[in-house]
Amino acid sequence: MKDVAELAGVSAKTVSRVFNNDRYISDDVRGRVEAAIAELGYVMDTAARTLRSGRDKAIGVAVPDLADPFFAGVVRGIESAARQHDTAVLVSSLGDTAERERAAVQALLGRRVAGLIVAPTGGDQSYLRPWARQLPLVFVDRPADTVKADGVISDDETAAAAAVQRLLNAGHRRIAVARPDLDVVTVQRRLRGYRAALSAAGLSMEPSLQLAIGPDLEATRTAVTDLLAQTPPPTALFAASSRVAVDVVAVTHELDRTDLAIVSFGDFDMAAALRPSITAIDQRPIELGQAAAERIFHRLDKPGSRLRRNILFELSIIERQSSRPAPVLAHRPRSTERASTTGRSNHQRSSNQTTKHNTSQQSTSQQRSSKGRKRA
Repeated sequence: MKDVAELAGVSAKTVSRVFNNDRYISDDVRGRVEAAIAELGYVMDTAARTLRSGRDKAIGVAVPDLADPFFAGVVRGIESAARQHDTAVLVSSLGDTAERERAAVQALLGRRVAGLIVAPTGGDQSYLRPWARQLPLVFVDRPADTVKADGVISDDETAAAAAVQRLLNAGHRRIAVARPDLDVVTVQRRLRGYRAALSAAGLSMEPSLQLAIGPDLEATRTAVTDLLAQTPPPTALFAASSRVAVDVVAVTHELDRTDLAIVSFGDFDMAAALRPSITAIDQRPIELGQAAAERIFHRLDKPGSRLRRNILFELSIIERQSSRPAPVLAHRPRSTERASTTGRSNHQRSSNQTTKHNTSQQSTSQQRSSKGRKRA
C-alpha cells in the first residue's frame, strides 16, 4: 500500500479509502490511485491471502432474495459446481436497495473469499472496481455496467417477446403485464420484449393493463381485481417474474377467474400442479449458477486467459394449460351476464313449450296461443 501511495502522490490512508470506494474522494485522486494500483498490480491483504491459499476457502454469492425461486435455483447450481471443486459457498441476501447491496457484498469480501458471484439490485457497482482487479468477479442474471467483470445472463428480451407472441398467436389482443415493483435491468428488458411483441402485432402498451406488484398481498389482490373488472377486461397476462406470477395466480384462483390466460417469466414449484397448470419460461437457474461458478474456477486456474466477457443463455417456454386460446367473446360484466342468462332461459322455456305442444297434440286453443307467442 505504501508503494501505491508514493506512486499516486497520496497517503496510505487515502489509498485505503479509494479501495473501499469512499464517496468523498475526488475523481482526480481516485484516478491516480487506481492507475497506481493497476501499474503495481497491488493486491489488498485480504484478497491476497485467499488467492495464495487456493480454493480451499470459499466463493461468495450475493443475490437479492433467497426466497425467490429463481435465485434459490441459481444458488443450488453454484453449490453443485463448488462441490466438484471442494470449495465452500458463502451466501448473502442483498435486499432491494443499493445501500443494503453494498454493505452485504463488502461483508462477503471481508471474509476473504476467492471469488464473488453477484446478482446486483442497484444500478452502480463501481465500488467493486478495486476488487475486480484482485479476484474473479462474475455477475449472474444481470450484467455488469459500471465495472469490468464477467457475466452469465439470460436473453430476457427475446424470451419475453416470444411469450407474448405465444399469447398473440392464441388470439389474445388485450394482454396485461404484471411486473415486480423494482427498477432492475432484467425487468426493463422483459418489458421491452413485451412492448416489441405488441408493436409487431400493431398493438400499443396500454397503461391500464400494466401492474406493478410488490410484497403487499392485499395490494396485489386489489390491483388484479380492478384489472379484471375493466370493460373489456384483458384475456391474458404476462407475469414478468415467477414471484409475481405466484401472487397473481393466487388472486385469480380466489376470484374464480382462472379463465385468464397466463404466461410466467420463470417456472415455480406449483406451476405444473395447478389447474390450469401455468405456462412458464424456463430460466434455467441451476445451469446459470453452474456456469457462473465454473467461470470463477476457470479464472482462478488460468487468470491470464482471454474469454468472452458474457455468457448468454437462450430460454425456452414450457407449454402448459394456462396459455389457452382467447375466448370468442371477451368476459362481460356480471350484470350483462345475468341479463343474457335470463334471456336464454326465457327462450329455452318458450322452445320447450312449443315442443311439448307439438308432441302431445294439445287443444286448438292452446295451438293458437302458441302461435300467438311465436308471432309475438
